[in-house]
Amino acid sequence: MDEFSLGTLFVALVVILVCSGFFSFAETSMMALSRHRLSHLARKGSKSAKLTIKLLKKTDSLLGAILFGNTLLNAAAASLAGIIVLRLFGQGNDTALLAGTLAITFAILIFSEIMPKVVAVSYPERVALFSSYPLSFLVKLFYPVVSVATAIVRYVLWALRVKVQADSSHRGVSLEEVRMMVLEAENFLPHKHQKMLLNLVDLERVAVNDVMVPRNQIEGLNLNAEPDVLREQIVTCHHTLLPVYEDALDNIVGILHVRRALGLLQHEKLDAGALRELLAEPYFIPSDAGLLSQLQHFQERQIRMGLVVDEYGELLGMVTLENILVVEGCTPLRDLNRKMGMHFSLDGAKTLNGLILEHLQDIPEAGTSLKIADYPIEIIQTQDRVVKVVKVFPALRTRQGN
Repeated sequence: MDEFSLGTLFVALVVILVCSGFFSFAETSMMALSRHRLSHLARKGSKSAKLTIKLLKKTDSLLGAILFGNTLLNAAAASLAGIIVLRLFGQGNDTALLAGTLAITFAILIFSEIMPKVVAVSYPERVALFSSYPLSFLVKLFYPVVSVATAIVRYVLWALRVKVQADSSHRGVSLEEVRMMVLEAENFLPHKHQKMLLNLVDLERVAVNDVMVPRNQIEGLNLNAEPDVLREQIVTCHHTLLPVYEDALDNIVGILHVRRALGLLQHEKLDAGALRELLAEPYFIPSDAGLLSQLQHFQERQIRMGLVVDEYGELLGMVTLENILVVEGCTPLRDLNRKMGMHFSLDGAKTLNGLILEHLQDIPEAGTSLKIADYPIEIIQTQDRVVKVVKVFPALRTRQGN
């Protein structure tokens, strides 16, 4: 090194620190980059985004190349700093050597670690896409060394029974993460749209057994009953769809659309055999099925009713499209708050029916609309001085701040 001047050595040291900073720069941005944003850019045709995804599919090779280059440069910086100290203060000056070591450590910490990583965290997308091209070249350049080091690492991890996911670029997103994304997007989404998305996320947590009509409240037809009894039930029922069974409710044989049976009522004697031919196939639902997914199944199959069963096939209740879209008046407010993320006061009435009657101080008619705790509510059905069914809409709170 004697043929190089001190000025040249200082310039070389600065270059090494900058190159070391690049590796810290690139590593942090690659790990901080949003994978979903990256996929979006790739679908739009960004070549650098596609290259970045390709690098992230082999995280071990990418990190190996970055760490190898960074370690190599930091070691070179420390050695070059030692040579500079010897040039300035000569051999045998331990104090100067210690001061030089501390100085180069501080310089690496500031200029090659902290500062590049702070910038990369602030602008991960720009930094990662910019870094993808030189990193792609360096991964290929360092492949022989990195592949050996990676093989050793994998063997050690295998010996320690540590499972490693090679591709972390397509990790699934949990419902809680989706909820957090929606909450953090309040500066970009109108409040009502944000509330709608949150309601959809929360709806996924609710199971069909939370909204089903219990078994003891199911109104059905016993196909083996007397014809006059069947006729009376069909004429007086309040529902469009009725489950039909033989002798016991556990023995469901089909679903009757009441309108299809009106023609049979014109005959003097109701024909049970003809009634059986009008039945649709029953649709059974596991009790722990998600409410949102069940709504999708209803839409796909173009049906409106399902029978909820437990793991042994025993009938637990019934759920209809109306159960999913509306709420019974007898529903406890505590359940609405807990399961649907609502914020009704629990100081007074305990059920939705009680809250509505307390608010109006009267028994409302079907079609009445009101607002309680910022939730618009529409009365769908009242019976025997009780609000039976209501439709509750998302809250209309005015967004504060911003």
